[in-house]
Amino acid sequence: MLKKYKVITEWVQEEIRKGSLHYRERIPSEKELAEQFGVSRQTVRRALEDLNEAGIVESRRGSGTYVSMNARRPERGETRIAVMLTYVDTYIFPSIIRGIESELSREGCILQIAVNNNAVEKERMVLREFIRTRSVDGLIAEAVKSGLPNPNLDLYRELEKMGIPVLFVNSYYRDLDLPHVSLDDRKAGYLAARHLLECGHTKIGGIFKSDDGQGHFRYAGYTDALMEREIKVLGSRIIWLDSGESSELEEESRRILKRLKDCTACVCYNDEVAYKLTEILRKEAIRVPEDMSVVGIDNSAMAEFCPVPLTSVRNPVEELGRSAALKMVGKIFRGEEMESEEFAPELVIRNSVRVMNRLI
Repeated sequence: MLKKYKVITEWVQEEIRKGSLHYRERIPSEKELAEQFGVSRQTVRRALEDLNEAGIVESRRGSGTYVSMNARRPERGETRIAVMLTYVDTYIFPSIIRGIESELSREGCILQIAVNNNAVEKERMVLREFIRTRSVDGLIAEAVKSGLPNPNLDLYRELEKMGIPVLFVNSYYRDLDLPHVSLDDRKAGYLAARHLLECGHTKIGGIFKSDDGQGHFRYAGYTDALMEREIKVLGSRIIWLDSGESSELEEESRRILKRLKDCTACVCYNDEVAYKLTEILRKEAIRVPEDMSVVGIDNSAMAEFCPVPLTSVRNPVEELGRSAALKMVGKIFRGEEMESEEFAPELVIRNSVRVMNRLI
């Protein structure tokens, strides 16, 4: 026969497993539990002490006892971490996954990859499935079109309420109070534009993504650098693209060439855009860097192997992945709080920028 306090500890754990008690939810008070089980409050305190030591609940002085993150331990004997990205097998995404996988495998976790193709409806379908099945113990996610209002934020909040920790990687939703690991995108845009200014360029255009929060931050960094030198930020020199347009940039070539016609340099949202811009310029017999200097962001393989190797701002994507994974396992296994982290960008100089009159 179970000891009386054990009956209480098992009841609390079963209520959590069933979902009747959620993460951060207050459990019944000592008095309520004593009345419910017909025991003394001393017996209840012993049960709560055991639950506290096991990391299942936490006591808050003057407030009560609450379900803690460690309460949701996998019944399967395994820890499954879902990684939901916009894309998975191109550009920087394999490196992000490699970083995440290296740390999760070290901890014996199972990696489950989901791809939403940067589509809000696919993101919603994946999130609803995680909630319905309760099949994952943590979620590392990349935001979908983070520069636009998103109808799925309630589902991320529901996962948190269920005790499933959520961490964003590479991009995030500013309307959610959830941690993220990313590049300091504003600083990245600043470094790209500042380098062009230091090389003597003053007529600097920009190509940025409008539906992506990273595009907004990188544009803000671009404007910071120009305003620091008291150079006007001209909207006529900026090209805003949505995700579909950036993947098929050649179809926007007329608009891009028109906007950049009086520019000597251009800051690009990322290396993929920069690479495609060099192709558009080549077809128009506009030479890089002699006629147009180009800077990308991410320092990907596309920058290195471009016909004219691109100067680019390094985005340490594999390190982002490792950091995100370490924060997630620290939360699940040790109850550590996850804090946001933004990595400092670094400029990698190659051959795509012409030095005019260098400014110090």
